Amino acid sequence: MRQACPVPETGSTDAHPHAATLRRLEKSSGRLAANAIARMDETLPWYRAMPPENRSWIGLVAQAGIAAFTEWFRHPETPQAISTDVFGTAPRELTRAITLRQTVEMVRTTIEVMESAIDEVAAPGDESALREALLVYAREIAFATAQVYAQAAEARGAWDARLESLVVNAVLSGEADEGALSRAAALGWNSPEHVIVVLGTAPNGDSELTVEAIRRAARHAKLQVLTGVLGDRLVVIAGGSNDPIRTAKALIGPFAAGPVVAGPVVGDLLSATRSAHAAAAGLRACGAWPDAPRPVIADDLLPERAMAGDASAREQLVEEIYRPLEEAGSALLETLSVYLEQASSLEGAARMLFVHPNTVRYRLRRVTDVTGWSPSDVRSAFTLRIALILGRLADAESKL
Repeated sequence: MRQACPVPETGSTDAHPHAATLRRLEKSSGRLAANAIARMDETLPWYRAMPPENRSWIGLVAQAGIAAFTEWFRHPETPQAISTDVFGTAPRELTRAITLRQTVEMVRTTIEVMESAIDEVAAPGDESALREALLVYAREIAFATAQVYAQAAEARGAWDARLESLVVNAVLSGEADEGALSRAAALGWNSPEHVIVVLGTAPNGDSELTVEAIRRAARHAKLQVLTGVLGDRLVVIAGGSNDPIRTAKALIGPFAAGPVVAGPVVGDLLSATRSAHAAAAGLRACGAWPDAPRPVIADDLLPERAMAGDASAREQLVEEIYRPLEEAGSALLETLSVYLEQASSLEGAARMLFVHPNTVRYRLRRVTDVTGWSPSDVRSAFTLRIALILGRLADAESKL
C-alpha cells in the first residue's frame, strides 16, 4: 500500500516560498543582534554613556526587532503590531531615558547591520526579496517608533496636566506644602525668587488650548508659569518678575472678557497662597469698582475687598495706613480726617484746623510719605477714608 505524502502544516517554515532564508534568519538572529549592539557601541557616543541597565534594554529591543522582522517576513500579508512586538520588551521609562532622535539612530544602526548581512543570510536567489522586505519593514518600524513616542508624550502630557492641576489647586486652596513643591519641581518649576498669582475668567472652549496659550505668552515674556482652569476661573502662578502689572499684561491675552486681578509679589511657591487669596478676593470685589483698570492689582482693590468681608484686606488697611499715621503723630490723622470731611479742600481744612493752608499742604505730603497713598487723588482718598474708618473701629473694639 502506498503511503500518503505528508501535508505541510499551515504556517510552517517548510511550506514557505523562502523557507531556506527563514531558517537562516532564525539561526542568525542572535548574531545579528550582537553585531547591532557592537555597532551602536562603536558609533553612538550616547549609547556608550548609558548605564548598563538601559543598554541591556536597548539590546533586548534590537533582538526583538530582528525577531519581529523574521516573523513579518514569514507572514508579510498578516497585520503585525510591530510597536508591541519590538518596543513592548522594554519598560515605558525607556522613552524617558532615550530621546526620539536616539531611538531613530538605534533603529537605523540595526537596519544597516541587517542590510549588510543580506547576501550572507539570504538563500541563493532570495537576496532581492529579502532586501525589499527589509525596506518595507524599515518603513513600518519607523512608523511604529513615532507611534510609541507619540503615545508616551500624550501620556506624559496628561500626567503633567494632572500634576499641574494639583499644584495650582493646592496654592489656591491654601494647602500648598512640600509635596506641592516636589510636584512643581517635576514640572520644571525651578523656584524663582518672585511669584505672582493672576486670576480671571476662563474662556469657553478647550481648556488645554487656553493653558497652551498661557504657556506661549509666558515663554515670550520669559516667565515661568504653573496654570490651570478651575471651574470658570483661569489661574496663573507666574515666577520671574517682581512687577504684577507687567506680568498680568504679558499673560492677559488668553483670559476671557472681564476683570483680571494680579495678587501681590511673594517670595516663593509656598507663599503664593497669600497672593492667590488676595487675587481671588479682588476678583470677587471687582464688581464694586466698574471702572477698575484691566488688569488691576489686588492691593488697589483694598477698600472694596474690605467692604466685601475680606479680613486680610481690613487688616492690611489698618496696619499699613492707619497705624503708621497714628504713630507719626495725632496731627497727621486729624489733618487727613478734616481734609477728607471738607471735600478735599485745603482752605476748608485750614479754617477748621486754625492753621495756614501751607501747613495743611505739608501735612498731606507727610501722609503720602507715610502711607504711599496721596489724599489729593480721588481713588487714594477713598482708600484712606476706609482705612481711617476701619482703624477707628479697631480702636473702639480694643477698648471694649
